[in-house]
Formats: sequence, structure tokens, C-alpha cells
Amino acid sequence: MDDVSVGADHVIDYTREDFTRNGEQYDLIIDVATHRSVFDYKRALSPGGAYCVIGGSQVRFFQTMFLGIWISIFSGKKMGTGGAKPNEGLDFILELFEVGKVVPVIDRTYPLSEVAEAFRYFGDGHVKGKIVITM
Repeated sequence: MDDVSVGADHVIDYTREDFTRNGEQYDLIIDVATHRSVFDYKRALSPGGAYCVIGGSQVRFFQTMFLGIWISIFSGKKMGTGGAKPNEGLDFILELFEVGKVVPVIDRTYPLSEVAEAFRYFGDGHVKGKIVITM
């Protein structure tokens, strides 16, 4: 999968590269898997950058929710959770989709009768986009 196919300037394969330790800094990190600690993500943010966790493990989600407040206050980097304020910022995300800056990637499509297989595929951990269930 290349960067253009997912609508990104640069794609990082988290299984091959620890972007929190490569020395680069990012203005925005939206995390759907939470494989690292909130402090790792803080290190990867540029001054004034923002990190938002919207999925992943509950431990990391709550770590970000509680520690993120303190990190935000003392570092100037915004750290937060998407679930704590549902629907806030959706206009911005919708705008990114509308102008083509974020393009959803559909990995596989399954009919409703094969939803168990879709979950097995998801559980294998090799999904490279969204899984769509059709009626």
C-alpha cells in the first residue's frame, strides 16, 4: 500500500518503524490502535502539536485521558481522547474527507452471512484498511 492510496503524504508501518523514536515530530497524530505510551506520543509531537486517541486498548485510552490533561498543561502539546467528547471536531474531519485529504481504504468486503469470517480476518491483525459488511 503506498502513501497516495490512503490519502496521506507519508505512511508509517508501525510494525517496522517506531515513529516515536525516529527523531521526527508531527503536528497531528490520530491514534486508532494505541500501541505505545502517551509519553512516546508526546515525544513525537511538534511544539503545539496534537495527539488524539480514538481507539485501541482501554488502558492506553484512560492513560491518555488522565495523563494527557497534565501533559497538555505543562508541555503545550495537546493530548486527548476522542471518546471523551463525542462529535467534537467532526466538522474538521468531514472537511478533510470532502477535500480528499483523508481517503478511506477498504481492505475487504464481506456479506452479512460471512461476518464471523470478517471478524476472524480482523483478529489476525493484517487488516490494511476498513472491513465493510454488506447486506
